[in-house]
Amino acid sequence: MPSTHSTRRLLRDTAALLAVGAAALSFTTGPARAEAHTHAHATTTAAASKHHGVKPINGHGITGDTHGLTDADTLSLQTSDTTGAVSPTPTVYLVFWGSQWHSNDTAGVANDLQGMFNGLYGGQDTWGTILTQYCEGIAAGSTDCGAGGTAIQHPASSPLAGVWFDDANPEPDSPAAADIATEAANAAAHFGNTTQDPNDNAQYVIVSASGTHPDGFPNSGFCAWHDQTQSSYGTLAYTNLPYVPDMGAGACTTETDGRMLSGIESTETHEYAETVTDFWPTNGWNNTANGEIGDECENLDAYETLSTGTYDVQGLWSNSADSCVTSG
Repeated sequence: MPSTHSTRRLLRDTAALLAVGAAALSFTTGPARAEAHTHAHATTTAAASKHHGVKPINGHGITGDTHGLTDADTLSLQTSDTTGAVSPTPTVYLVFWGSQWHSNDTAGVANDLQGMFNGLYGGQDTWGTILTQYCEGIAAGSTDCGAGGTAIQHPASSPLAGVWFDDANPEPDSPAAADIATEAANAAAHFGNTTQDPNDNAQYVIVSASGTHPDGFPNSGFCAWHDQTQSSYGTLAYTNLPYVPDMGAGACTTETDGRMLSGIESTETHEYAETVTDFWPTNGWNNTANGEIGDECENLDAYETLSTGTYDVQGLWSNSADSCVTSG
């Protein structure tokens, strides 16, 4: 999916006229399913045509060495809201959806993602420091936080606040976008985040099991996307993260060494950064040319070594550097 806001608005309007649950790209989508794993007290709504931060399987973006670009590449703050534009203290909840995880994680995704987030903090994580130049609570249209607003903080300890293997039932073969949003609400309930306050910084990463097709993956053309949904527990930020290794080594990354986990790491760092900087899209930092912080830089990957291992991080747009970078 093109990452510009004008294209996303066009897709949303078209989907509304057609009254279908379109995926985030105008490709073939998976069928809606009735088997959503629901929680008795959770009510969610999600328009399947409304997703943001879509990382396409066939990436695009600005090259990492380009400086002096047009003003259209600069990210700007879309609202002056003091809540929901960014996530000042990022908190991640990993949800491994479905009983399939017990016997069908041949690539080792569950351990890998936990390791990545357990190491994504402190002095070793120079990639995450890119995010700290962005903030909320200043004038809409701003491109520089200066000393104002509430800035994103670089975590001093792991941002991973919880892990849930939701294994009471299998994940549906082809869960619709609304089912994924419902699973995010189930996760909020599971972790006890049942009021808006804890959800002002929580992002729920719904990791689908191998062999499943969340929101039409991979035929819908995306590696992943993030969004917000309304629930009984307030507005929730969540990510639809398919089992990227099902597409083989080299998918969703520019690294070419054949490492099977690079694609899902690159994809999740893309979505994590975009959720942190555009928490309830599109209230946060984006632009009219190339979308959000990760959309601009899909052609740039690098390996970062943390205390827990070495991981593929996708490049991010830095206003201060006027470029795509992999460290801040």
